[in-house]
Amino acid sequence: MIKTTFRSGGDIIEVIIKGNELLFYNTHSQMTTTIEGLKLSKAGVIKEFPDLENDEEWKKKGLERFKEHFKKIKGETKKMLYIKDELKKYGYVPLFYQRAGHRQQKFKNEK
Repeated sequence: MIKTTFRSGGDIIEVIIKGNELLFYNTHSQMTTTIEGLKLSKAGVIKEFPDLENDEEWKKKGLERFKEHFKKIKGETKKMLYIKDELKKYGYVPLFYQRAGHRQQKFKNEK
């Protein structure tokens, strides 16, 4: 298991990766959700998957494609780095990461 902490504005978000399971925890609202519980923008999904532009099930199909891609990534560390890079594109600032049983570590060279 790896827990990664991000800041977005005044919110602190934790992303927890357990194998192929991906959880998001908002420390302000104290709510945990899976990827299905997040609000996705249609523009963001279309940017990643242009063929879903006129599809009425764009959200469902986009989530399925993301899950399949996520499962193909080998190892929790590589999955964590993938999520970190994706969230940075949307203004999230990576703060820390912590592997199960280890101390929290700061990301190096992050602003």
